[in-house]
Amino acid sequence: MIDKTHIRRVLEKVEAAETALSDPAVLGNPKVYREKVREHAALKKLESAANAYFRLLDELEDNRGLIAEPSADPDLAEMAREEIAALEARLPQAESAVLAGLLPAGPADARNAVFEIRAGTGGEEAALFAAVLFRMYSRYCDAKGWKISVIDANATELGGYKEIVFTVVGEGAYGVFKFESGGHRVQRVPETEAQGRIHTSAATVIVFPEADEADEIELPENELRVDIFCAGGHGGQGVNTTYSAIRITHLPTGLVAQCQDERSQHRNREKALAVLKSRILDQRRQAEEAALGQTRLGLRGSGDRSQRIRTYNFPQNRMTDHRVNLTLYSLDRIVEGDLAPLLDALHAYDLNQRMEEELGVTRD
Repeated sequence: MIDKTHIRRVLEKVEAAETALSDPAVLGNPKVYREKVREHAALKKLESAANAYFRLLDELEDNRGLIAEPSADPDLAEMAREEIAALEARLPQAESAVLAGLLPAGPADARNAVFEIRAGTGGEEAALFAAVLFRMYSRYCDAKGWKISVIDANATELGGYKEIVFTVVGEGAYGVFKFESGGHRVQRVPETEAQGRIHTSAATVIVFPEADEADEIELPENELRVDIFCAGGHGGQGVNTTYSAIRITHLPTGLVAQCQDERSQHRNREKALAVLKSRILDQRRQAEEAALGQTRLGLRGSGDRSQRIRTYNFPQNRMTDHRVNLTLYSLDRIVEGDLAPLLDALHAYDLNQRMEEELGVTRD
């Protein structure tokens, strides 16, 4: 059972957070203000979950007291027993909501996300599958009102992608998608297959948080190599006639980012730099986790993005996530953007692991 006194001590911070949100010093500092807004929202969510949980406990106590009364009316006692059964069925979920609220959010969960999808083994079919994945994520984001911005794309003649890089702008986008990195395998009859045979191919997805000014990532010009070239692909004929595409290499790390989505060389440079900073930030995060010797890298993986995490079997309309042994027979809806059942299961699994490790609570 959750300690009510402990919850009250945590929720004492609500008033302080509300006071901070009206402090001129906080209002004048965008970084601090964003942090305080998120802290306040998390505390209010915990407060709501705690109130619901303790209200359930009070109702259970009242009904059990009614049954214990020697002079209780038999009909009322029977109604109380039914109510107890209903309340007890709701209790585990209510308790989990409180425990989840006690866990700190990931430091980058609230950020925008940067995606890279690359065709793997399978030639043209792998490129077509990469396009399916891009459409899948795009439609999910559209439904949430999040904006997708393509940074760079290497399209094929049949409409696939050898590689596509894009950002997802939306509150908490990285937190939602952070478990998508890894190898995605597809089994289906390719559009390029004349004899109806099932082929297996793959694409790799990488997701990392977008860097912002607060990260203070400095990129001196002497550490950058900038290449300018003719843009091509989805930009259109006008793009192909101008040297507007930018490729930037960070010499100390060897990390590369390029952008050819805009007609303006200046805008392409800005976007490429933003992606490069995000890659540097992600590399630092992986190095810090390795240095700390973290034993649980969780669903986000070890940094080996080639690990196979999921299989999409079109003939059987089946999607299997191998990390959590989840199989859904709704692949037709999933590839059209219905990702909620999958993403919810991944986050629930991660939440259970974190509760066990950080709070010492084991959940079924």
